[in-house]
Amino acid sequence: MQFPGRSSLVVFLFAALLGCGSNTDVSDLKEFMAEVESRPKGSIQPLPPFETVPPFAYQASNLRSPFEPPIVVKRVERDRGGVAVVPDFDRVKQYLEQYTIANLAMVGTLSQGSSQFALIRDVDGGVHRVQTGDYIGTDYGEVLAIEEGSIELIEIVPDGTGGWVERSRTVALGSRG
Repeated sequence: MQFPGRSSLVVFLFAALLGCGSNTDVSDLKEFMAEVESRPKGSIQPLPPFETVPPFAYQASNLRSPFEPPIVVKRVERDRGGVAVVPDFDRVKQYLEQYTIANLAMVGTLSQGSSQFALIRDVDGGVHRVQTGDYIGTDYGEVLAIEEGSIELIEIVPDGTGGWVERSRTVALGSRG
């Protein structure tokens, strides 16, 4: 690539400077500015007074979201000689048991050898790996099976009469519990 000679560069710069000369006629611009300045000044209306709105305290943050279907717990009559369902209160709680199932979302699966894991996102944005036998949710939900698109749980919930009942639940991929 060749650059033009120094002499042609000097000629170009000289021609550019000639275009910026002070011989231009700006009298029409001066007339317009004088005419605009001679117009009567307009008045601007004052702003309306600012009305303060009393603060609103949201009181329903601990209630169920209206966009989630209600959980229906059916009363189950137990046989007197049957196996009593009771959560293991002596068991050390796992990390995801501090969140309700509604606040957890399945975001994927992971396979390592013959082991299948589910990836669960909590409300804080953390992603956790769970496997069959782990516990999630506040209702003692034990992971029974992990499929490509869902997790099968068995939860132990109060039956309303002082006892406990098992409830199966499915958490689908991409949805909250």
